Amino acid sequence: MFWYDHGMGGWGWVAVSLSILLMALAVAAVVVLLHSVDRYPSGPSQPPAAPSAEQVLAERFARGEIDEEEYERRLTALRAHGPGQGRPGPGDS
Repeated sequence: MFWYDHGMGGWGWVAVSLSILLMALAVAAVVVLLHSVDRYPSGPSQPPAAPSAEQVLAERFARGEIDEEEYERRLTALRAHGPGQGRPGPGDS
């Protein structure tokens, strides 16, 4: 009489079904957590550093936007004023 289900009653099938469901939910939770970790890395993100004025000038020279004389003149002016000092504007002493 019980040869086809090995004597497992109704509650046995419920327990097996719930176990399979819980295991599937656990696997899905792990997959979702791993996916979200890749998408949202922890820690503050740093914006890319802006190129220096000399780097921008060198790139313009390399692209042929300015000639060698202009490059040398501007490079000398940049180095004479130093980083962060800028050129005095009208009305500045």
